[in-house]
Amino acid sequence: MRSAGHVVAVALDAVFDALESGITTAELDDIARRKISAEGAKPAFLGLYGFPAVACISLNAEIVHGIPGQRVVSDGDLVSVDCGAIVDGFYSDCARTAVAGESADEESRRLVDVCRESLVRGIAQCMPHNRIGDVSDAVEQYVRDAGFELVREYVGHGVGRALHEAPPVPNFGTPGTGPLLMEGMTIAIEPMIMTGSWETEVMDDGWTVVTADRSLSAHFEHTVAITADGPEILTLARQV
Repeated sequence: MRSAGHVVAVALDAVFDALESGITTAELDDIARRKISAEGAKPAFLGLYGFPAVACISLNAEIVHGIPGQRVVSDGDLVSVDCGAIVDGFYSDCARTAVAGESADEESRRLVDVCRESLVRGIAQCMPHNRIGDVSDAVEQYVRDAGFELVREYVGHGVGRALHEAPPVPNFGTPGTGPLLMEGMTIAIEPMIMTGSWETEVMDDGWTVVTADRSLSAHFEHTVAITADGPEILTLARQV
């Protein structure tokens, strides 16, 4: 799984290195495809449940599962990229959000920073004998204290021989509750937060999830192993 995590991390590095106004989401998806292939891995998302691309690329009010196409990224857009890789039958899953260009307002940048940091807070709770609720609560409290909302219908998950395994990892919860975290477990923690209401809608394409009020959204995710020494981030290359 370390190998699969490395592949998706370097693929996302390549995607975000290329992110600029004027590029299309299809071009970003192709960068991810070519990088995963060059690393000798397989894309985890392509064909999964019928998904037609290598990466989910979502803009602004789109939370997750955006389908890449001929949409052009504009200066100031929030761009979320969710991607996975398979190496020797093991899966990885990782997501990041960034602002394209330099013209995003302060709220957009703060949304990204809070979402990124909430993931860090959740990962810090990934200690043997803690519970999923400890992870969920750490994410929730940080996001709520910052004045943002969290997605409720879509959650993190176990990951290993399949992309989506038990247990579910919500971004809200109660400390000391839920499944026990044990050494050797691997989970994907993925805060999805927004500036407005927590309610969501699925677009007519059957995939793209958007905020119901069209408020802005951000998404970060890492695949994390529970070890005797604490959490090990498997999808970390240059940045969290």
